Amino acid sequence: MTINYVESSKLPTPWGMFAMHGFEDTKSAKEHLVLSMGDITDGAPLLVRVHSECLTGDALFSLRCDCGAQLQHALHRIAMEGRGAIFYLRQEGRGIGLLNKIRAYHLQDCGADTVEANEQLGFGADMRDYSILKPMIDHWHIDAIRLMTNNPRKLKAIQDLGVNVVERLSHQTGRNPHNAKYLSTKKGKLGHLLQEDNNTIDDAT
Repeated sequence: MTINYVESSKLPTPWGMFAMHGFEDTKSAKEHLVLSMGDITDGAPLLVRVHSECLTGDALFSLRCDCGAQLQHALHRIAMEGRGAIFYLRQEGRGIGLLNKIRAYHLQDCGADTVEANEQLGFGADMRDYSILKPMIDHWHIDAIRLMTNNPRKLKAIQDLGVNVVERLSHQTGRNPHNAKYLSTKKGKLGHLLQEDNNTIDDAT
C-alpha cells in the first residue's frame, strides 16, 4: 500500500475555514481526505475524528445512521477548539461499498439488523481497514491524538498501528426514531460505547 499526498486547498464551511488535503491510495486508486484547522504540527495532542465515508448520511442526510451527525459534530468540536483534523477515509458501508450497502439496507427493510444484513451478504460485520490512516498521520509527524469515537474496535485498531491515542472522547449524537435499532445493534453486537437515551449532541459542545 502506498498513500501519496497530492495537494491542499482552503475549504470554507459553516463551522469556519478548514484546510482540505488530498491523498491517493495508489493500489486501490481511492482518494482520501483530511480536513484540518489550526497548526496540527505543533506537537500537542491533536483532536481527531477518523470518519469512514457514508454517502447516504454525510451527503444525502439519511436518518438511518448517525454518520452525518457525527461528521458535523466533529467539524463543530474542532472549530470550537480552533485546532484539529478529520481523516475522511473512503470506506463506504463499513468497507462493503455503496451498492452492497444498498443491498444491506434492503435486507434491513425486511427485518435484519445491520450486522445480520452484512453477514447475509457474505461480509463481516465491519470490513474497514484503518492501516491507510498511518501514512496520513505520519505525513505531518503527528505524535499524539485525542480521538473522537464511540467504537472501541476502532480505537484498538488505530492503537495497533502505533498511533499514540492519549484520550478517547465520546462522540455520541444524531439518535432519532429511524436509527434507534441501528444504534442499539452497534452497542449490543459491536460494543460501541453508547447511552440508549441520548437524543442530542453530548456535553462537549
